[in-house]
Amino acid sequence: MPVLTSQSSKGQGGRMGLGLALVSAFAFGGSGPAAKPLIEAGLDPLHVVWLRVAGAALVMLPLAVRHRDLVRRRPALLAGFGLLGVAGVQAFYFASISRIPVGVALLVEYLAPAMVLGWVRFVQRRPVTRTAAAGVVLAVGGLACVVEVWAGLSFDVLGLLLALGAACCQVGYFVLSDQGSDAGDEAPDPLGVIAYGLLVGTAVLTVVARPWGMDWAVLGGSAHMDGRPVPAWLLLGWVVLIATVLAYVTGVVSVRRLSPQVAGVVACLEAVIATVLAWVLLGEHLSAPQVIGGAVVLVGAFVAQRSVPGKGAAGAAEVVASGGEGVERGEVAAGRR
Repeated sequence: MPVLTSQSSKGQGGRMGLGLALVSAFAFGGSGPAAKPLIEAGLDPLHVVWLRVAGAALVMLPLAVRHRDLVRRRPALLAGFGLLGVAGVQAFYFASISRIPVGVALLVEYLAPAMVLGWVRFVQRRPVTRTAAAGVVLAVGGLACVVEVWAGLSFDVLGLLLALGAACCQVGYFVLSDQGSDAGDEAPDPLGVIAYGLLVGTAVLTVVARPWGMDWAVLGGSAHMDGRPVPAWLLLGWVVLIATVLAYVTGVVSVRRLSPQVAGVVACLEAVIATVLAWVLLGEHLSAPQVIGGAVVLVGAFVAQRSVPGKGAAGAAEVVASGGEGVERGEVAAGRR
């Protein structure tokens, strides 16, 4: 989920910010349940991702024109956002939900905050707090329940690896965005970064997905949600306008009005909403151990993110790594579904 954190904006418009954050969590959570029927109707997962990203890029094009100076000022940040935060996360996520339940894929992806701290500890070789380490342990233990490791190889291993790929792309984006942000008013406008990230993602996915080979006739027919026919174009419209454009924009605006702690709690609702929608709309039922494991994953991810007061996932990684030194800055962070 994209966020903009600013110390000066804390406490302003909290009620409206909370409402917008809930809208964003609901919108992001609805991407999988809406996209999976399109995949099952015959569209390749990469083609669905391309349609989502290209459609959203077209809608956000005016913002890209408005912030065209970002191409000169922050080319590496825009490229990283497009490759990891847009193309990578969504391609891996959509590919994973073609093989495993939506809720499981998203819960696996929520290992990203714990993996950020793992990167700090084992790659940068810097200490992390005990609270952060406890969050990692909780998240990994919860994942073991989600994938039901005691069932052996009965679980779709490739689907699990694809979901882990989405989590890895989130980690790469967190690290890149943390390095690419500037202090104060010089930080790049997040709406401009989102717009250009979508454009970069579209360019990359066009080469990878080759949409000219897509079965366009599927979009003129119907897809099925738990046996109920739904127009394919309606599902695509939801994925583009609601689960991408509305989700990103409301996410940015909401966190401007909320503290990072509150925003982190609301962000965790995305996985819950996706699981519930997949249950209601797609008939995907999780077992009791998977539900319990999912709750543990979310708790572990939340603990890892909130291990440093006042910071999000990327900021937490920075402060933990730097020994607790606070930094007032604007920073762009994304999760991408």
